[in-house]
Amino acid sequence: MTKAAKILDGRAVAAQIRAEVGEEVRVLAERDVPVRLDVILVGDDPASTTYVNMKQRDCAEVGIESRTHRFGSDVSQKELAVLVERLNDDPAVSGFFIQLPLPTGLDHVPLISSIIPSKDVDGLSPMSAGRLAVGLPSLLPCTPHGVIQLLYRNGIMLEGREAVVVGRSNLVGKPLAQLLLRENATVTVCHSHTKNLAEVTRRADVLIVAAGRREMIDAEYVSEGAVVVDVGIHRREEGGLVGDVKFDEVEPVASRITPVPGGVGPMTRAMLLYNTLEAARTAEDAGTR
Repeated sequence: MTKAAKILDGRAVAAQIRAEVGEEVRVLAERDVPVRLDVILVGDDPASTTYVNMKQRDCAEVGIESRTHRFGSDVSQKELAVLVERLNDDPAVSGFFIQLPLPTGLDHVPLISSIIPSKDVDGLSPMSAGRLAVGLPSLLPCTPHGVIQLLYRNGIMLEGREAVVVGRSNLVGKPLAQLLLRENATVTVCHSHTKNLAEVTRRADVLIVAAGRREMIDAEYVSEGAVVVDVGIHRREEGGLVGDVKFDEVEPVASRITPVPGGVGPMTRAMLLYNTLEAARTAEDAGTR
């Protein structure tokens, strides 16, 4: 009988991180150092509104003040740029982010590029990406950092192991490869032009799938005993969520595997809180608060 893989429970690890952040926020409060996260939300996209509301609840749980700057879809690029500069300069704001996607007609690239690295809690600006690439201190992108923390806190060491990342997005794939290298893993990044994809992924001790293609990875792509992390999330027409990995087929082959939902998703939200705390600490150390 095939032994089922151990589930990498993102909800449990995220709860642990939230508890740690909450304790550190209380320590800062005793020194009169507030921790505040601001969000720029444009338009009425239901998914974006839901995500922002969830992040507000997360902040309330750990004692982080949260403020949302809401705009209609008719807001101008200039108005948003002015707000970004104001938040950059406001010492009361520990960090902030722009909820994506923005409505048609607005360009998120120059806006995100204008966020100073010390407040870039999403870790997505070109300057933050550059600092990560060359090994300088920076706030790390939440999903890739969440993956690393999920592995680390489950006792999965990466040093000397072969890690394969499927997907090369700026949001997940590229920064995740950088973080895996930092952990001394041997890293291969695959994408839509990779030949013989299954041959490459079967080399992986740790396989991380962030391709954005529903259930593209089945047991054929996974070596016996591999650790499999599924970053994808897709809604099924019949209800429920699935990832980039065919969970039922891969679970009997893998040694560890993340579920969807309940795997990487909760970690992403937890790391946003962690980054906000780190931003407040950095501001205090620099004397800019």
